[in-house]
Amino acid sequence: MKFHFVIHEAFEGVGYFEHWLHERNYRSSHSRTYLGEALPTSELDFDCLIVLGGPQSPSTTIKECSYFDSLKEQELIRNAIENRKAVIGICLGAQLIGQALGAHYEASPHLEIGYFPIHLTTDGVEDPLFNSFEPTEIVGHWHNDMPGLTESAKVLAYSEGCPRQIIRYSEFVYGFQCHLEFVESGYSGLIEHSMDTLAKHDTYRYVDPESSMVNFSTNRMHQLLTYFMDNLVSEYLKRMSGDS
Repeated sequence: MKFHFVIHEAFEGVGYFEHWLHERNYRSSHSRTYLGEALPTSELDFDCLIVLGGPQSPSTTIKECSYFDSLKEQELIRNAIENRKAVIGICLGAQLIGQALGAHYEASPHLEIGYFPIHLTTDGVEDPLFNSFEPTEIVGHWHNDMPGLTESAKVLAYSEGCPRQIIRYSEFVYGFQCHLEFVESGYSGLIEHSMDTLAKHDTYRYVDPESSMVNFSTNRMHQLLTYFMDNLVSEYLKRMSGDS
């Protein structure tokens, strides 16, 4: 099983995915766009595409951010889906999935930075990939926007601050507005990028103080990411075996 990551910023990397890949002995490759690395084009030599987050939005132009090409990333996402790859989007990546499928991203009702509960919907409870999730789980957040919804999309989880936390767009295509992959070593870059907002955390309903975030245990949400990814791989391999 091989995974390809699109990484937009040094401070928003693969996080706990790296540990999971190592534990499962899976292969991976990367397009670190902030270093000028190219996106895959005609050769989609991976089983699962994972598009990570960043401070950009799907409408950010190349003029505004020279190393972020929203249209090319959307094309990559569509190609991966058409070639029956699994596709996972995290934060900005989730918004890009929706955008690639014709559903425009929107501003979230609330800015969320920190650790807050998400709640599974009925569709979330019934999705077998989330069978190890409790109805309510506390996970990471760092966003202003949220993904758009296609006609066939199902919202699997929401929070009080954002009604679209986890979305299933189709089989093996999932968008996570929330973050299960955060690791403690990645906080410094995120915090530095959001210093102005964090300095005024008490003026926002869903922004944690810096001290609260750095002391939060991420063990449970890493377990949740492990459960989800293991389930995804198991079901994906079953499909591939059935196709062969």
